[in-house]
Amino acid sequence: MRKAYRATDVLAAVAEELKEGRADRLLHKAAAGLAVICTEELAARCGNVYGRRVALLVGTGNNGADALLAGVRLRRRGVVVDALLVGDRAYEPGLGELTRLGGYVLAAGDSDSAKSALSRADLVVDGIIGESGTGGLYGYAAELAAAIPPSTPVIAVDIPSGVEPDTGEIHGPHIKADITVTFAAWKAATFLPPASYAAGRLRFVSVGLPPIPAEPIVRCLGDRGIAERWPVPTTTSHKYLRGVLGVVAGSDTYPGAAVLAVIGAKQAGAGIIRYIGPPRVTGHVLTKVPEAVPGFGQVQAWLLGSGVEDDAEQDRAIDTALNSGLPCVVDAGALEACVRRRMAGERSAPADRILLTPHAGELARILGWLGHDVRRDEVEARPAYFGLEVARAVDATVLVKGATTLITRPDGMIASQAEAPPWLATAGAGDVLAGIAGALMSGGVDAFDAGEMAAFIHGRAAAEAHRSRGGGPITASSVAHVAPNVIGAALAAREG
Repeated sequence: MRKAYRATDVLAAVAEELKEGRADRLLHKAAAGLAVICTEELAARCGNVYGRRVALLVGTGNNGADALLAGVRLRRRGVVVDALLVGDRAYEPGLGELTRLGGYVLAAGDSDSAKSALSRADLVVDGIIGESGTGGLYGYAAELAAAIPPSTPVIAVDIPSGVEPDTGEIHGPHIKADITVTFAAWKAATFLPPASYAAGRLRFVSVGLPPIPAEPIVRCLGDRGIAERWPVPTTTSHKYLRGVLGVVAGSDTYPGAAVLAVIGAKQAGAGIIRYIGPPRVTGHVLTKVPEAVPGFGQVQAWLLGSGVEDDAEQDRAIDTALNSGLPCVVDAGALEACVRRRMAGERSAPADRILLTPHAGELARILGWLGHDVRRDEVEARPAYFGLEVARAVDATVLVKGATTLITRPDGMIASQAEAPPWLATAGAGDVLAGIAGALMSGGVDAFDAGEMAAFIHGRAAAEAHRSRGGGPITASSVAHVAPNVIGAALAAREG
């Protein structure tokens, strides 16, 4: 599991190390790791390292020092290094050694020379500012960022300069990196959109910093974390112990939503699925999933709202489910009923039993019901902020669907999953996701873990379906049918 911490907590831990006189050790370890990744990238893109050109964007802090010391190592490998100073000072030992080895140092404000160096560079290293910065870049730093040719790869030190380190928000000019190399601890911005989209691929370099003595604010589960939490049947399990999920989904307009939600739940391992919906849709569901059982009955969790329109029987079923105190995955057509009930204080189930699954547009509508006039594009610019806002307001766990899916809970914790290829932006994908989450909650998994695990499996299954189709388009159905193999591969980590 990757855990990311507040910038102030990371900086405090680094400061403790610096007080112990370990500044050079930390800087040199970071620079060594950064230089290795730079050489790997040069070799991969250019075929060799010797004689290639690297431009360093050098800020006044430790990120600039890391860039300079990495530049020293690159210079020793025969790389032509241009250090473009952003401020009126920089890490003097690094400047002196780079100059001694024949590197070039360009003073801040020398725009023409700096732009020329950037235009010739095979690689740019962004060491302007890291987790200590807030707000977008401005002045000369913004000018340099804008001058980087679009085709030139960029490696960012810690986080891309100009993004908000704790929230992932972007408020102005910033660096867009192909790779972000982070040290000591993961930074929240690398997992939270839109900053995570500016971070590119992530690489971690350990510098030997002790564990951060603070709670993380973002986590990202991998295979082992999924395997440790997945409800695996035992030799004494039967279908009722596996989890009985009630599904209220679909309509005459959207029958496929019900089919996909039920398939998603079945493929994720639900023991029994009881389906409630219009007769025609029930026929579609039973044709595709003959294991489903139509009508009411005892359940351990509910999946509500996928594709639901105005239907009196389904509305009553949704009310019954929300009054039951049982775990509920609340999607699409059930969101308003759930949110308005919880706003009115009717909270029969705690936050760890309620998982709302809106996309950005639906989250904007929820915020409207809460009295906030927020547009969809504003939600997309601040998904973590608005996800937490809703989670706290209605005391529920909120899964915000997107290219990076965020799961937020009222205490401020955020989970991030970005396993999926862009091809997953397709009709019905959210219904499959809801089905997977419902299966997990019927198996006893709490809302936060269920949302995170479902997003992981959903995204990984999409990636697997994409590969199996030769890198071509995928469908929601193809994602659902690959899910068991992906779950099995993740569970193998339990044995590893």
